[in-house]
Amino acid sequence: MDLGLAVAQADLVIEAVPEKIELKQDIYSRIGKLAPAKAIFATNTSTLLPSDLMGYTGRPDRFLALHFANQIWIRNTAEVMGTGKTDPKVYRTVVEFASAIGMVPIELKKEHPKYLLNSLLSPWLENALELVVDGVAEPETVDKTWRIATGAPMGPFQILDIVGLRTVYNIAAAGNDRQQRQARFLKKNYIDKGKLGPESGQGFYSYTSMK
Repeated sequence: MDLGLAVAQADLVIEAVPEKIELKQDIYSRIGKLAPAKAIFATNTSTLLPSDLMGYTGRPDRFLALHFANQIWIRNTAEVMGTGKTDPKVYRTVVEFASAIGMVPIELKKEHPKYLLNSLLSPWLENALELVVDGVAEPETVDKTWRIATGAPMGPFQILDIVGLRTVYNIAAAGNDRQQRQARFLKKNYIDKGKLGPESGQGFYSYTSMK
């Protein structure tokens, strides 16, 4: 792909590369020189603060976060989070864009790691994963317990599959000691075996009919 050609006429560039800060910083260093001055940059990161990236964009006033949930055709939230340098008019433009494409804009008043959704979701998923890493129960048992006890349609391991195990691994590998232990478990038992979630046909659950 020709990156320069891809952004040459852009009004809005939404970046969604893997959750590796060095990779995102490199991408912004490149597209900041290639995109027109009018272009707004938005990161779809689910864990990093936009202020960690804005210095690489060349346009901190036209940069913010726009985080989509997984399966946006069903769960159509779009969290909008600016930095202290984001132009308020740019912020409003992105909120209006999110609404125009059928999303429900979720406006954050200040920067916060993991936004709203993942601030609530991540501890739940980590605790579920810890039960399996510690050998307390199998993923299916954890999910069944959650579904029966709460009436929720899905358990944590079903959601982890939807997120994608590569994404889960990348986030965990950059975290604290507990998360890194979980990352090693995921790598050994899933990633290295090509079990990545629905995209590969197998994660914690089988999706062979989707391939």
